[in-house]
Amino acid sequence: MAGIGGKVSSAGKRNRGSATLARVTVVASSLLLGAAAPVAPVAHGPAPAAKPRYTFTKLAWSDEFNYTGLPDSTKWTYDVGGQGWGNKELQYYTKARRENARVAGGNLVVEARREALEPGNAYTSARLLSRGPGGSQTYGRFEVRARLPGGRGTWPAIWMLPDQNIYGNKSWPDNGEIDIMEHVGYDPNVVHASTHCKSYYFRTNNQKTGVTIIPDATTAFHVYAIEWTPETITAEVDGQLYFAARNEGTGWQAWPWDQPFHVLLNVAVGGEWGGQKGIDEAAFPQQMLVDYVRIYQMKKN
Repeated sequence: MAGIGGKVSSAGKRNRGSATLARVTVVASSLLLGAAAPVAPVAHGPAPAAKPRYTFTKLAWSDEFNYTGLPDSTKWTYDVGGQGWGNKELQYYTKARRENARVAGGNLVVEARREALEPGNAYTSARLLSRGPGGSQTYGRFEVRARLPGGRGTWPAIWMLPDQNIYGNKSWPDNGEIDIMEHVGYDPNVVHASTHCKSYYFRTNNQKTGVTIIPDATTAFHVYAIEWTPETITAEVDGQLYFAARNEGTGWQAWPWDQPFHVLLNVAVGGEWGGQKGIDEAAFPQQMLVDYVRIYQMKKN
């Protein structure tokens, strides 16, 4: 989400997860606080792998959301505020407020609401980060099973940012962003995966982006994932690969992805991308439901 910084029973989860835990995936293989998302995506299709190079079978960190109440504070922290997040977004992100972020019915619920909790913000929502022991790592498979919100003006994202800003301007975009999933409500069921860095990002309209259509993205759960290696970042939905970005070997300007990154989950309202066609105020509240978040280690074959 170019930007600075812009469900089922427990038994059902275990059954669904068994296939994921057992699978071996092989790939040959934003933020200033919230910069705007791609307006004119540049498609980069994946090429088939010659042979397996990596596997991602060891689960390093997860939250299955098999509890009730606030998100587990040992696994999740919050970004808080309502300054637009670099994208002219309209929501105020709250901290540990059940109305905006809670675990119920086996899911994490991230809810955007039409309410003026803080002056200058007509909406509230939540932005959760997996930073901390195990919730950040360099390389691996990052997998989230989720059902997306709908409604014109919504902008949900499942994405990644670095733990530290060590390159260039010590901020975004120089230190990189990985968008596992972005969706805007005015363009329903069209899902985007992108990478942003100093050499390739949306402000210069040359970001690397893949787009796919998921006909029931807002009514059914799907598994959104990226696999990140020293050579490539690839994205898939339900195991179907639709995006690949490759390391050109030209330095951090084109490949800052060699340091720990963490996962972010949020639902923005409006903004330079999400608000392009206005906001349907009657559509709120809107929820992103997250069944699980799993982070797997990379093993080189």
